[in-house]
Amino acid sequence: MSTDYVPAMTFHPQPQPGTPSPWAFPAPERAALGNGITVLHCHRPGQQLVAVEVLLDAPLAAEPEGLDGVAAILARALNEGTDTLTAEEFAGELERAGATLDAHADHPCIRVALEVPASRLQRGLTLLSDALRAPALPAEEIERLVANRLDEIVHEQANPARRAAKALYAELFEAADRLSRPRSGTADTVKSIDRAAVKAFYDAHVRPATTTVVVVGDLTGVDLPALLESTLGTWTGTTAEPSAHAPVTGDDRGRVLIVDRPGSVQTQLLIGRIGPDRHDPVWAAQILGTYCLGGTLTSRLDRVLREEKGYTYGVRAFAQPLRSAADGSGRSLIAISGSVDTASTAPALADTWTILRTLAAEGLTDAERDEAVQFLVGVAPLKYETAGSVAGTLADQVEQYLADDYQAEVYRQLAELSTAAATEAVVAAFPPERLVTVLVGDAAAIEADVRALGIGEVTVVS
Repeated sequence: MSTDYVPAMTFHPQPQPGTPSPWAFPAPERAALGNGITVLHCHRPGQQLVAVEVLLDAPLAAEPEGLDGVAAILARALNEGTDTLTAEEFAGELERAGATLDAHADHPCIRVALEVPASRLQRGLTLLSDALRAPALPAEEIERLVANRLDEIVHEQANPARRAAKALYAELFEAADRLSRPRSGTADTVKSIDRAAVKAFYDAHVRPATTTVVVVGDLTGVDLPALLESTLGTWTGTTAEPSAHAPVTGDDRGRVLIVDRPGSVQTQLLIGRIGPDRHDPVWAAQILGTYCLGGTLTSRLDRVLREEKGYTYGVRAFAQPLRSAADGSGRSLIAISGSVDTASTAPALADTWTILRTLAAEGLTDAERDEAVQFLVGVAPLKYETAGSVAGTLADQVEQYLADDYQAEVYRQLAELSTAAATEAVVAAFPPERLVTVLVGDAAAIEADVRALGIGEVTVVS
């Protein structure tokens, strides 16, 4: 049976993106416990998994000479029992509370992160308090953690990205600056760490008077001041002045360092320099410009190196704060990172320099700016969906001596920034003549072609 009926279809206009509005980053409230702990707390209705971030004023620069890595071992040991619980019992209590407790050491401080259901917040805070107040630091567990770290170092040597980062930091900073050396120590320093060294570092630097605690989650019906006083408030210790962070200085004269990895079929690229940190008024514009350069699959670097030339699976540009101070003397690492096949090493570098010079000569386009703003501002509500992400950013602000409304202000600025401002910031961030290039790859295959590029003096190390 045939029919002449033709169904009618109505086509509606494709929806267009709206004008991005600044994300209202949650504003914390501040308080202080009787023992000197500073508290930032933020009520987030519906967030039944409460996130707690603890910042301990134990910077890597405070590690004794020859004991690089002792802060990292201490951080890992905070999970290994207390004065009343063995390591196994402590782990069991965390599990029964539905909680996780993690810690790591970085240049500004040791960070401890607790996540626990709101219904078991008291138990979680009690366990956290015990871990900070009286960690057992058992000798056998310290020995195990040291052995684990020594094993990690072996694996890091086989990881091109880790070797590139290690080489870049050593190249940028003076040997006396703790920034120049691996955060968790080297084989020579870690093997010297024992329980006595870890306990001495704990005694010298971990105390309530210089500690900040961030609490984020659904705090409905919780008398938080009383709860904190009955848990973390029972921790006692001597008073002390907060650590002072030395200004960050680095040697970012343009040059190339090849870390030889014979037979490698790929070259790991890490191109970096020292730039302003988040205290600088240019930071928001630098975020925007850097995103346009290398923040996504549609950025300039990826468009050329990945899509057009096929050199790589992806290249990224980023800025990472290193060590901050209230006076603004901190700095960040500004870098481009990625990997290419060995034969494409020199062509990829040549194209990268061309991209940077073209950017300086012609600037970003309004379309690039608009797409970047749409993403950076529009993604904020998703980025901060969890209590942990909010707590982590608030802790970052404390760690970097920033105002409590800093992140909210950055989003406001991003929505208003012009294309010209973003261009100026990214061009200033990546001057081709002041980039230190680290290449981890087969020196025999890439050295001659890299030297011919003329992007700086070339040194080869094994």
